[in-house]
Amino acid sequence: MTTTATSSSHHLSPAFPGRAPWGTANKLRAWQQGALERYVQEQPRDFLAVATPGAGKTTFALTLASWLLHHHVVQQVTVVAPTEHLKKQWADAAARIGIKLDPEYSAGPLSKEYHGVAVTYAGVGVRPMLHRNRVEQRKTLVILDEIHHAGDSKSWGEACLEAFEPATRRLALTGTPFRSDTNPIPFVQYEEGKDGIRRSSADYTYGYGNALADSVVRPVIFLSYSGNMRWRTKAGDEIAARLGEPMTKDAISQAWRTALDPRGDWMPNVLRAADQRLTEVRKSIHDAGGLVIASDQESARAYAKLIREITGTKATLVLSDDAGASKRIDDFSEGTDRWMVAVRMVSEGVDVPRLAVGVYATTISTPLFFAQAVGRFVRSRRRGETASVFLPTIPDLLGFANEMEVERDHVLDKPKKDGEEDPYAESEKEMDEANKEQDEDTGEQDMLPFEALESDAVFDRVMYNGAEFGMQAHPGSEEEQDYLGIPGLLEPDQVELLLQKRQQRQIAHSRKKPAEEADLLEMPAERRPVVSHKEMLELRKQLNTMVGAYVHQSGKPHGVIHTELRRVCGGPPSAEATAGQLRQRIAKVQEWATRMK
Repeated sequence: MTTTATSSSHHLSPAFPGRAPWGTANKLRAWQQGALERYVQEQPRDFLAVATPGAGKTTFALTLASWLLHHHVVQQVTVVAPTEHLKKQWADAAARIGIKLDPEYSAGPLSKEYHGVAVTYAGVGVRPMLHRNRVEQRKTLVILDEIHHAGDSKSWGEACLEAFEPATRRLALTGTPFRSDTNPIPFVQYEEGKDGIRRSSADYTYGYGNALADSVVRPVIFLSYSGNMRWRTKAGDEIAARLGEPMTKDAISQAWRTALDPRGDWMPNVLRAADQRLTEVRKSIHDAGGLVIASDQESARAYAKLIREITGTKATLVLSDDAGASKRIDDFSEGTDRWMVAVRMVSEGVDVPRLAVGVYATTISTPLFFAQAVGRFVRSRRRGETASVFLPTIPDLLGFANEMEVERDHVLDKPKKDGEEDPYAESEKEMDEANKEQDEDTGEQDMLPFEALESDAVFDRVMYNGAEFGMQAHPGSEEEQDYLGIPGLLEPDQVELLLQKRQQRQIAHSRKKPAEEADLLEMPAERRPVVSHKEMLELRKQLNTMVGAYVHQSGKPHGVIHTELRRVCGGPPSAEATAGQLRQRIAKVQEWATRMK
């Protein structure tokens, strides 16, 4: 076929809007045009497009569907989406360009007024042969939205293979192709690298970094809050810890849950700060909204109550993936209310373009879920809009925040080396948790290994474009207000410049205060790295290895060398030293060893 992709947009319905609502655009973006041209040129049966959340995958897919229908390559369209709400969104978006999809289809012949159906992966899993019969009868384009969900369970993957193996064309879409398991995703090509590991191979990739450079998505400012946590274990022991300090994985998990307990002081302080940020953003983005992503229904209700107390206005509460929830999301999207509180389901695909401020109030720590959650805030409507996401100071989350621009593929083979685990190989339990569609009472809350006793909040740092800014500050302080008051409309380079100026002002203000008034750690964020327990063990191991090597070189005992390192570099014994102090000692012993050569 020699017709170029540029002709596709000429055959769209006259209803195609001038002002682009969800899932449509009157002009294709450069990446959408590029992906479309590649598809038309190659005419593949299977095509995987990886585009960052908010980039416009739906517009690309529907424009391609329009082209294929117009050129009689296919006669009907089937869209497979992760949730009930999303299949309705697909049907609404398709209707705007003249493609009629039935989102209520369950069985039997389809009315002639429709061009196809919109279904869920769960629905395909229940009746794969129904969908196979449909694609065998007529030439079909199958659009698999967020196709990583086809790998959620073996049964879903097998059902998709069975249902859509005879399809004429298959278009797979995802914003986050990586998964933490090794279940192969149907209709995705895997290529083996030189290291022997098979990774997913996309036909077209448009990452967050590219989208940010093209002003397709908003830059994200992450505001991290630390604080002191205290909880009681099942054994009756009381434990106190500070978010961001090196801890065991279990201790991090328990401190995190303590922070998110609505009865403590951490959540009210963070919600208050997030609402102040939203007020600032609404000065330039008048309909800007905020979203709190909660772990469970009980917490969500409590957070909504706190927002009512803080703001004096009611928050929209979305608890499950049902028809009522869809209407509440739609009403919120079309309105101007300040806050929505949701349990998990709004983390992926659900599109509310006016969301500009988020609070990550869930303990799910997979890179997949984090990327999808942040994706709710990055869709840009006009130049200069920024997104702000509030986080607890948890090493994994800060790591994900600093790697927003890293593109990852789905890895099928995960060999372990020297007992080390893949840093993205999160537990199956967490993935199941992240992908639940219904928020049923699992009884999990009754089995918590601890009782949250108290928590407080401390403004910790701002992360932007891989850099960290700010010194610790009390909630409500001038220093915190400096960062919460950053204008909502800024170009990406202006954001960084402003953050640098804020930090310089904070440092200058700190130097003027008497030492006895410094009740918080007054050190810039880049000099206070948040390090995981595993990383601390690695640093101590590296230091001990370096010291061991220097023992043989110098003839001095281990203890003497460690003492000398402490004397020269300062700080406590290695077991109590910070990551920065350990790195300083590693560098010093390397320097000594080099001099002796």
